[in-house]
Amino acid sequence: MGTDPGTELKVLRESDWDRWYDVLYRAFGASAAPPEERELDRSLTEFDRSLAAWDGAEIVGAAGAFSFRMTVPGGAPVPAAGVTMVGVAATHRRRGVLTSMMRRQLDDVRELGEPLAVLTASEPAIYGRFGYGAATFRTSAEIDTGRVTLSLPPGVDDVRLRYAAPADVLDACEAVYAALVPLRPGMLARRPGWERAGLLDPESERGGASALQCVVAERDGEVTGYARFSTKIGWGESGHDGTVNLKDLAALDPVTEAALWRFLFGIDLMTTLSVGSRPVDDAWRYLVSDTRRCRPRLRDDAYVRLVDVGAALAARTYQAPVDVVLEVADGFCPWNAGRWRLTGDTKGASCERTSDAAELSLSVRELGASYLGGVTLLSLAAAGRVRELRPGALTEASVAFGSPVAPWLPHGF
Repeated sequence: MGTDPGTELKVLRESDWDRWYDVLYRAFGASAAPPEERELDRSLTEFDRSLAAWDGAEIVGAAGAFSFRMTVPGGAPVPAAGVTMVGVAATHRRRGVLTSMMRRQLDDVRELGEPLAVLTASEPAIYGRFGYGAATFRTSAEIDTGRVTLSLPPGVDDVRLRYAAPADVLDACEAVYAALVPLRPGMLARRPGWERAGLLDPESERGGASALQCVVAERDGEVTGYARFSTKIGWGESGHDGTVNLKDLAALDPVTEAALWRFLFGIDLMTTLSVGSRPVDDAWRYLVSDTRRCRPRLRDDAYVRLVDVGAALAARTYQAPVDVVLEVADGFCPWNAGRWRLTGDTKGASCERTSDAAELSLSVRELGASYLGGVTLLSLAAAGRVRELRPGALTEASVAFGSPVAPWLPHGF
């Protein structure tokens, strides 16, 4: 579908940001953002990477990107475009505006030399046609802390916990986060300014809960972890019925992490721990006495798109030796289409064009889904989305593409 001839794409000017932002909020059916959130979003906007679709003097579409570095299997920080702020005015739906923005954006990403693009999707059905595949998943839970107990490792009592104003310990918390970034695929190295997102706490969005609180964990005088959370008191006929809302938790070692979970389970007058976005292999799942009373839920999170197949596949390592020829289909970015020989192991990889016979056939969407190691090629093949052309190639590649830890996107954008 082509763009309406009356619509023109332009790089966003700073003077048009408020109008652009308002169009986006209206497209999502949301009311005005709290002033604190609006100010932060403006400060983080990369204007040279933001697009506005104009119909005459009216902005009718928005799309942007952040310049991230995302950890891939093997620990390398790979340049990735964080696709964000995408929306089209309801008056201009089904006129090719979104397609034109996605086309321009991926062309720009390629020109910048970023092999990956990543996004979180408000409507997952939209982005598959642009080559994005669901690559990370997240768990949430509502834990009944009155009935669920924890099995703790030795040494938990040696961890010192203390309350601190979130802003006062921001640097120490960011140091903990930065140390964890190389250890899990999908994590993002924070650029300056992004640390403020962890402190965002508009009173209008607390829903009756407390202001944001922070507890830091220390071992041998060093900060080794933290938890940011709020509490909401509640009372029922049987007495107190409060909720702890966990916003963020990070720890450098299992003992510190267990100490933080024990603290959250034990806050007075609270009977529920509401856990938001956590890795699917998060430690709490193996500390609790009764998973059913935690009511875990799973949902998709980061969608990954290989903008440069060769560079992206060569940027990560593989947990088992692999030598396979991939026949890649990519209708939206045709420069990726064709045969690629991927050779790699735990030390590194190469991925080059080849005329050799194909051994696996798949689209760039499946490569995006499996890229971070959280979705197996075998499972995609079972759904009919990967085709094996050489016996044994599928299992070999599927094992190689895996990751020993589940990929996870630590925060939205």
